[in-house]
Amino acid sequence: MNKKNLKHYVVMLFILAYLFIPLLATFLYSISTKWQNTILPHGVTIKWYGLLFKDFRFLEALGRSFAATSLSLIISLLIMIPTVFIVIVYFPKLEKIMNILVMLPFAMPGVVSAVGLLKLYSTDPFPIAGTIWILVGAYFIVILPFMYQGIKNSLKTINVQDLMEAAQLLNATKAQAFVYIILPNMIKGVMVSTLLAFSILFGEFVLANILAGGNYETVQVYLFNKKNESGHFTSAIVITYFAFILILSGFIIKINKLINKAES
Repeated sequence: MNKKNLKHYVVMLFILAYLFIPLLATFLYSISTKWQNTILPHGVTIKWYGLLFKDFRFLEALGRSFAATSLSLIISLLIMIPTVFIVIVYFPKLEKIMNILVMLPFAMPGVVSAVGLLKLYSTDPFPIAGTIWILVGAYFIVILPFMYQGIKNSLKTINVQDLMEAAQLLNATKAQAFVYIILPNMIKGVMVSTLLAFSILFGEFVLANILAGGNYETVQVYLFNKKNESGHFTSAIVITYFAFILILSGFIIKINKLINKAES
């Protein structure tokens, strides 16, 4: 092993330690009976996880977070995929305008966006504040840059114009060419964008707390409401939340691998 490779391994180990040591400490605290002034906890228990999964309020909050996030992603995919396709293929001059518009969520702080949305949608004719629908609309805006960039990059990696022309020469309609040829070729990039967007939305707190709060308690708001209770219990919530994201991410990665095998 040369010095260059050794430096790379050292940097990688440092990054992994920086990321996982706090998570490991949180896990140990979540299974400890008491941990004060010692390197390791005094005892081990799964009592806190038992209490957590017996709390129907937590399971409901987890389901609400999953529902709001999934619905936002589905709506985003249904809108963004055909929109980006139409802009790139048929109206390429509009691409510069789209690049500017989708960056606007980065320029708007989350608190400012939440207050504006709350004021707009808390009165007639759209009294949807405190419901899943205002969260879905806000989440759609949050993930807009990530979904747009991922979908656009996927289309840029394939020769869309040639594929569309070849399909039309074979008597396929534009809709058929898009569904059966273009969409399967861009599915990898779409899945990566979807996974990234899901991770961002499932961990989002500011919008969920301000726009919905206790009216539609998500797992982030549930964690915030429980923060003044037992630290062991809140640590169990954090670890369970992380495990849920990890399992779901692994599932999506597995699907992506199966798609790659099927294509090869």
